[in-house]
Amino acid sequence: MLVLLATAMAAGNVMLGVFSAVQEQAKAELGFSDFQMSLLNGLAVSIPLAVLAVPVGLLVDRAVRVRLLLWTAVAWTAGTLLTAFAHSLPLLFAARMLGGVGANISTTIAISLAADLSLPDRRGRSLLLLTIGKYAGTGLAFALGGWLLGLFLDRGGLFGLAAWRSIHLMLGLASIGIVAALAFMKEPPRLETKAGPRAPLGEIFRELGSYSRFLVPLFLGQIGVLMADAAAAIWAAPVLSRSYGVTPQEFAGWMGAVIFGAGILGALVGGIAADAGHRTGRRGGILLGAIFASIIAMPAALFPLAPDVPTFALALFVLLFGGTITGLVTATALAVILPNELRGLSVGVFLAVGGLVAFGIAPTLVTVVSAWLGGEAMLDRAMAIVGLIVSLIGCAGFVIAWRNAPEPVR
Repeated sequence: MLVLLATAMAAGNVMLGVFSAVQEQAKAELGFSDFQMSLLNGLAVSIPLAVLAVPVGLLVDRAVRVRLLLWTAVAWTAGTLLTAFAHSLPLLFAARMLGGVGANISTTIAISLAADLSLPDRRGRSLLLLTIGKYAGTGLAFALGGWLLGLFLDRGGLFGLAAWRSIHLMLGLASIGIVAALAFMKEPPRLETKAGPRAPLGEIFRELGSYSRFLVPLFLGQIGVLMADAAAAIWAAPVLSRSYGVTPQEFAGWMGAVIFGAGILGALVGGIAADAGHRTGRRGGILLGAIFASIIAMPAALFPLAPDVPTFALALFVLLFGGTITGLVTATALAVILPNELRGLSVGVFLAVGGLVAFGIAPTLVTVVSAWLGGEAMLDRAMAIVGLIVSLIGCAGFVIAWRNAPEPVR
């Protein structure tokens, strides 16, 4: 079941991330600006999170989670297919919203399901598998997107569609198989309930508020890291094309390997660090891995200013490696420290706020800073400035959360 969850996470991230790999081709065909592309990559993805993450989080704690996961897969499949045929900004915006609903909302559901498939002291390794699936999907989105782009440019698209549209059509049709597999998943029993999944909402929110001194800085820390990673994932490809003269066919393979490698290694280190920190028995010990990872990744936020492509790739790897560790440690901390009836809600609140800020603001903020610096040619410098500032904020948030961490639920 964990393998199927990881596969679903991978599929959702492929569907959502492949647009970033081919966005320069979409921009050229549609005549969009960097600002308009930032809306498609950022605000369109974050609006569903802001609106639906908390309601879905509540449903995760109360409803049949496997059915919710099925509907998210239907959403990302529909969004991918619609992207293949959208010819206007509003329609493409709607397609990206559907992709965002499926790929990002499914995270809340998958974390809750994975937490009930393992004991607390092994939960980091269970979530590790989900993290591997997520980054495998993101890496595959670039590698597969670049390979298919070259294939369709050479041989022509499907049914007369442009290459980037043909890619979305092919992947959308393939995603139907994932939907069929999820339809047969069975709901696992819930573990470690405290107030109970049917407790009144007022009681649930009051209990969540009692953890605010820990959750607010924890969310601030992870949002800072997410902003740096989101800006990198969305704008790395355009920077490579504009500043280094590299085409998607040339960089998609190694960029996919960088993203996947950072995800695999970061997941392994993050899962081990989270479980080791939990086993120390010290309050907040589970967050030590996130603090160290955020410190290591901070200077790597300057990767857009690298003197050459190999240095660019190495710095990007370090940035995403640190982000993967902090994300896994944060998810494990929520699954270990909070009682069962608060996990879905807490992840939902985090996705609502984090998604709106990281995906809704970070990509557009880069374009605003770029315009302030002198225009679209300044995209690399704008990325470096935004990435470094939000990384500093993220590290500070993790330190405060560590100091305010409560005792984990036993």
